[in-house]
Amino acid sequence: MHDMELLITLGGGLGAALVLGYVTHRLGLSPIVGYLLAGIVVGPNSPGFVANSEIAKQLAELGVILLMFGVGLHFDLGELSRVKRVAIPGASVQCFISFLAGLVAANFFGWSFSASVVFGISIAFASTVVVMRVLADANEVQSLIGSVAIGWLIVQDVLAVLVLVLLPSMGGEQQLTAPEIGGAIAMTVLKIAIAIAAIVVIGGRAIPTILKHVAATHSRELFTLTVLVIVLGIAIGSSELFGVSVALGAFMAGVVVGQSDFAVRAATEALPMRDAFAVLFFVSIGMLLDPNVLVESRGKLLATLGIVMLITPFVCMTLSLALGYPLELSLRVAFSLAQIGEFSFIISSLAQEIQLIPAEVMQVLVAVSIASISISPILQQFVDPMVGVAKRSTMLQPLLVMREPFSRRVKLNNPTDTVYADELHRAVIVGYGPVGKTVARLLSENGVQPSIIEMNHATLESVRQAGFPVTLGDATHADTLKMAGIETSSSLILGASAIRGAEEVIRVARLLNPEIKVIVRAASLRERASLLKSGANTVFSGESEVAMALAEYLLRDLGATPEQIDRERDRVRTEILG
Repeated sequence: MHDMELLITLGGGLGAALVLGYVTHRLGLSPIVGYLLAGIVVGPNSPGFVANSEIAKQLAELGVILLMFGVGLHFDLGELSRVKRVAIPGASVQCFISFLAGLVAANFFGWSFSASVVFGISIAFASTVVVMRVLADANEVQSLIGSVAIGWLIVQDVLAVLVLVLLPSMGGEQQLTAPEIGGAIAMTVLKIAIAIAAIVVIGGRAIPTILKHVAATHSRELFTLTVLVIVLGIAIGSSELFGVSVALGAFMAGVVVGQSDFAVRAATEALPMRDAFAVLFFVSIGMLLDPNVLVESRGKLLATLGIVMLITPFVCMTLSLALGYPLELSLRVAFSLAQIGEFSFIISSLAQEIQLIPAEVMQVLVAVSIASISISPILQQFVDPMVGVAKRSTMLQPLLVMREPFSRRVKLNNPTDTVYADELHRAVIVGYGPVGKTVARLLSENGVQPSIIEMNHATLESVRQAGFPVTLGDATHADTLKMAGIETSSSLILGASAIRGAEEVIRVARLLNPEIKVIVRAASLRERASLLKSGANTVFSGESEVAMALAEYLLRDLGATPEQIDRERDRVRTEILG
């Protein structure tokens, strides 16, 4: 019976999330809204099918672990350092002010001090998932706006992780005195430091070695399984051995893997299942919402929504302007952060487990999240009109000027592999065998910046010695192509003779960059038609090139003129290739 309940909950929850996620996406909203609504539909507070909330909660725990692993995997100190002048002070001050506003509001609502603290913390963090979606839809991920927003999120993520590991020290039935709280926090910090040191020092050496040996098997299933075992092992081990949260262990596992050569491959091959479990996390949160709260606590909802969508973006905009950034950037970053999401739920869920907050707090947070996530992307449409008003106003024109230039960058797999997106000629080369190596060298010598995608870890060192940016991963995945800079490249060259899923590589590249020129090396003429149909501009096969080389050699040996050789070469190419 329990097994059947598991299947029904899994199927019903994911099915409702699929339908409502698709509907909200078609309406121009974030699918997260659909997932939360799906939780309401299958939850105990609505008629019809009711999923097992306990099973959904247990599955959601895995979603939290994988979400935190993904955050750690994409944690980029280099990205943060480029915008640290605005991101670190801006995010820190914004989180503090949002926290204070939430603390005051919750105290006014009549909640306890501990509940007020948790409530204030929960509404201080924006959803990384939603912000990245907004930036991607606006094609701003690689722009200055994207860099500032991502840097801001990184600081928020760090603060949220600290909260997650310090929050349990506030729990317990007995009220602790100030010295006892200080001692508990100090002990927690010590445990965190030991756990981080163990994960970074031991894991930093062992994990890349393990992944290297597994990658050498060329088995995608084994690689995915290895990453999962590492993440779950570190998360559970951190909790059992050091008493810190599984969230911190998963985050640190992501940081360690993210600093290795396998970051892109782990993100593209091992994390797709994260999305499914993350969906269940949002569904499980939605199941907690009682629709009656929309009526009974409407005053609290409106007040909280005001903090999230008015005070937080106003603080973000003011701080960005004060630090010398232009009005358009300040508005876009501020509006993208005008919502709450996964970290708010993770923090409040943990607080509810240790009985720091009443059920009403979670109800308010879920309702505000649905509303803010729905409205936040729409606010981006008001940026251009607001900037237009500023342009027509003499007093506001100084806000349009940025005092400090900033170059657009594309982040590649290796922290040192950064190429500038404003270069006119760039090419992505898949495969660094003899052909790929020769093409990369020739392009580089003639002013074209090559970026290499490789699946073989043993090849990385030779690519780096040649001075080329390299991404270790499967080119059939969009994230791998993006990390290699496909969106700002003029050419894609498939240089290996037998690339698995070459047609899929071409199709994905065309979706990311419709104007890119695709040149493919095929093993035989039989593959030419399907490659051209997939979107390749030119296909070279070993059979045709050998035939033309032989014909050229024979004609030259017979004393043919260069003009005759060129003419016959063209005729042979036409006969073979059509």
